[in-house]
Amino acid sequence: MNDLVLNWELPTWALLTIAAGAIALLLVLIIGARIHAFLALIVVSFATAIATGIPAGQIVPTLTTGFGGTLATVALLVGLGAMLGRMLETSGGAQVLTDALIKRFGEKRAPLALAVASLMMGFPIFFDAGLVVMLPIIFSVARKLGGSLLFYAFPSAVAFSVMHIFVPPHPGPVAATGLLGADVGLVLIFGLLIAIPTWYIVGYKFGTWTGKRFDIAIPDILFGKADDPNVSEFKSTPRLRTIVFLLVLPLGLIFLNTGLNALATAGVVSLENGFVQVLRLLGETPIALLITVFFAMWLLGWKPRKRPSLVETIVDSALGPVCSIILITGAGGMFGGVLRASGIGESLAETLDAIGLPLIVAGFVIAAIVRVAQGSATVALTTAAALVQPVVQADTSLNPVELAAIVLALAAGSVFAGHVNDSGFWLVSRFFGMDTQTTLRTWTVGQALIAVIGFVLALAIFLIAGLFPAAP
Repeated sequence: MNDLVLNWELPTWALLTIAAGAIALLLVLIIGARIHAFLALIVVSFATAIATGIPAGQIVPTLTTGFGGTLATVALLVGLGAMLGRMLETSGGAQVLTDALIKRFGEKRAPLALAVASLMMGFPIFFDAGLVVMLPIIFSVARKLGGSLLFYAFPSAVAFSVMHIFVPPHPGPVAATGLLGADVGLVLIFGLLIAIPTWYIVGYKFGTWTGKRFDIAIPDILFGKADDPNVSEFKSTPRLRTIVFLLVLPLGLIFLNTGLNALATAGVVSLENGFVQVLRLLGETPIALLITVFFAMWLLGWKPRKRPSLVETIVDSALGPVCSIILITGAGGMFGGVLRASGIGESLAETLDAIGLPLIVAGFVIAAIVRVAQGSATVALTTAAALVQPVVQADTSLNPVELAAIVLALAAGSVFAGHVNDSGFWLVSRFFGMDTQTTLRTWTVGQALIAVIGFVLALAIFLIAGLFPAAP
């Protein structure tokens, strides 16, 4: 579980009550009292740590560990992604790609075109990294065509989400596949069969409806000031192939990492091989984005012979607007970290495991409730997989397709209703310029729909596969 020892052992019902009260207090502070989300998250995290019995000497380390653990990845991704986005936008590159997309697909199909591109990018690239890379294009299309940002951004965000949840080589389904002894190839195939229709229903249909109902303005977070002379000087209208290269480069590099990890899980390559390790290093998301940022500085700045100080100014101007996003996301990770340190997830999962639900249903319910209770989809998925693992291993009647369906049912539960204790919730909220209440009504509902639809499809696969006996 963790290295922290509580001052007293609280029963599951008490931990649940504290967690529910903490979430309610957080919403009251942010929505009702209009206290800044960063401050509210810190206060509620501190109060929750005390209420759950974390020793006084461990409270601050617990808070900083949750905060720092989230920032270790988010700060680099958001910072580097913002630099790349600012250069794409300021140079006119985002507008070049926007014009090409609209010319190719038409104005009415622009949200669909963005989402299909996100689905393809989402195969190897993680949710947060993919979203950050696509945002300047999404913002540019939305600004050119008009209407609510959600009409364009929601389908793409859901595209990255479903690929991250259901499809290897993303770490969640790969970890669950290993724990339950499923075939990674079958999980990949059936994961795509679940991810694509789920995206269409939630991302495209629900997202289009959401965009019409909620009028969200396009944030200025990646845009420079129109009257800034540096912006005018940096603009050069680069070629389309240059912009496509800058978007595909991190995609290809990250695929080196995720693809090789999947091949290692399948036993095709060894992670001990030095050449494999170098390729995986280049494909680590922060390194891939760092390389891409330097290529963007060269292709959009230095190669067109713009003065180095101008390139430095444009890159530096990207960081100020995203500081709030980074801090709030880190504070969301702090809150989730406190809930995990309290042991609420493990206690709740063990209680649910004793109820005796059908295996695939129990796994989904455990993953969903642990997700809602403590925020982390990865923790929810691995907790549920670890609890059902003995039952799965003891049941020799399960065939490979049924095993894959169980993995995908757990993955569906792990994303259920992401809300204020999830750092991803705050990433979407702040990048999209939405307040907490609107994010709950759009993103949280969307994540719940992804979970339910994904589970229904996984259950259907499980039941159909059950008609065929496992090989002896």
